[in-house]
This record gives sequence, C-alpha cells and structure tokens, in this order.
Amino acid sequence: MTANLIDGKKIAADIRSEVKTAVSARQAQGLPVPGLATVLVGDDPASKVYVRNKQKACAEVGIASFGYNLPAEASQQEVEDMVSQLNADPTINGILVQLPLPRHLNDEAVLSAIDLHKDVDGFHPVNIGKLAQKGREPLFVPCTPAGIMVLLEKAGAKLEGANAVVLGRSNIVGMPVALLLVRANATVTICHSKTRDLPSITRQADVLIAAIGKPEMVRGNWVKPGAFVIDVGINRIEDPAAPKGSRLVGDVAFEEVREVASAITPVPGGVGPMTIAMLLRNTLHARELADQSSHI
Repeated sequence: MTANLIDGKKIAADIRSEVKTAVSARQAQGLPVPGLATVLVGDDPASKVYVRNKQKACAEVGIASFGYNLPAEASQQEVEDMVSQLNADPTINGILVQLPLPRHLNDEAVLSAIDLHKDVDGFHPVNIGKLAQKGREPLFVPCTPAGIMVLLEKAGAKLEGANAVVLGRSNIVGMPVALLLVRANATVTICHSKTRDLPSITRQADVLIAAIGKPEMVRGNWVKPGAFVIDVGINRIEDPAAPKGSRLVGDVAFEEVREVASAITPVPGGVGPMTIAMLLRNTLHARELADQSSHI
C-alpha cells in the first residue's frame, strides 16, 4: 500500500481563494478590508522571511498589511507599548508578534497584551485556556494546529473514537493540536522526550502528528498500517547529491512511512502552506468580529 499524499499546497490555495473572494465582496459593499499588523523584534533571518511571506500573502488576497520593526535591544515596555498602539488602531484587526522574541523579552507578557479580538495567532492565554476547556469557544485557534485539522478533514480521517498520538508538546503546535483532537472526540496521547518505548505507542495511532523537530525520526515500523500521518517537521539535512548540498525533510522517514500509512503529508508542501492560509482566514474573522462590535 502506498499512502495518498495530502496536498497542503492545494488545500491552502483553496482557503486563500475563499478569503480573497470574501475580501473582494467586502470591498464591493464598501466595507473596510481586514488589516494585519506584523511586529518583528530584531533581525533574525528566518523571522524576516516568515514576516515577508505573510505580508506577501496578505497582498495577494486583498488584506492590508502593516509591518513594524523594533531593534533587537528593544525593552519589554517598548514592545508592549507597540502592541497597545496597534490595539487602539481600528484599521488593524489582527496583530502578529513574530516568535521567537529576543531572550531578554517575556513573550507571554507580550502575547497577553494583544487585544483578545486581534489575537489572530491564537496564542493569547485566554484563547488557549478556552481551547482547553469543554464547552468554551476560543475566538481564534493557533494557525498551524488549525491547518492540521483541515488537512485531516480533507484527507477523510474519522477522528471520533480514533487513537491519536501527538509527538511533541510545544505551545505552538503539539499542545494546541492535542486539544483540538480531544475536541474532535479522539483519544489522545501526547509523547515527548521522556516517553518510554515510543514506537510501541505510535504503532497504536490511527492518527499520528509528528512535531518533535528531529529529522526522519519516525520510521516505517513505528506506524500502524492505514494510519493518517501529519508531518509538521521542517529540518535541513546534508545531502551531497542535492543541488545545494542539502535538502528539507520532515520528522517522518517519508519513503518508509508512505508504504505503511493510508495518507501522509509531504515536506515541503504539506503543513507549511496551511499556516499562512489559516492566518489569513483568522484575520478575515477578526475583521468580521470588529464589524459586529461596531454594528457595520
């Protein structure tokens, strides 16, 4: 059996198209377009690329984007003051503070300062807290975990009653996606560096989410036949045969696992494109929330 590929590029393109259509409809009705502010502290090259890609994606769907850069030595107060200014700006519906922040800054305090209705990254403690509570609805869900759930849905995964295993417990992916899977009535096991006999646990998974940050860690014999496998990892490894002397791989040994699983995401082209697509969707939702509060 060779697994079906879950095409994140195609699914993300469909979501972008839906957002673009909705923004165009707003413009035709004379309604304000959504606005997204990105805050970059310092000059980390990877963060610069991420922010640039988000701004480009906004332009493609008609969302107004506003970029704010602060020096790496910016104080906690300066960063929080910037967030406060953006909270007060009615043209800005979403605020995204690019993580990681420089080490001297308290990222939890910065994220907590973002207006709950502008928390398009979904990392405000109140949104995460509501995600963790039965019967509570967060205003926003973190983008990568939300994208993973869409990929599973499009792939035809039946989550109710399924055994789901999440490798990794990060605040950005592992913990939120575990909470989303619980909400979908899956039985969820969260594994991490202290988990004993990891392969025996992953072999029980109907749905396996790999977000552990170790190249090709999940082998073919770790996976239950017919499982749905979502590979969140992006790791660069040396490969003399590759044009640049290196290539990107996930946390899953793709060629091995695709012969066992029923569906799998590739790296690149799986989870990655979904993150920005869900950010655009969240920003549109934030604008709609602003409409409701101002009775547009």
